[in-house]
Amino acid sequence: MDETPTLPPGSRRNEDIALDLMKFVAMTTGYGRTTSSGVGFQGTGAATKPEEYAGHLLALYSQCLDAVRSKK
Repeated sequence: MDETPTLPPGSRRNEDIALDLMKFVAMTTGYGRTTSSGVGFQGTGAATKPEEYAGHLLALYSQCLDAVRSKK
């Protein structure tokens, strides 16, 4: 079996931090939503298909991961 590397207590992987950041930004701003009825930042165009919405979220995750990596 593959063993996962053990991390010291209280530490988290960059991917986990980026995922939490992406969830926060997406839920708070309505980033990439298929409807534009949300309150808050509406800077991106609304996705018309679920595939587009997924693409928006993947792009946001990539940006969050890059931001987390550059901070460490």
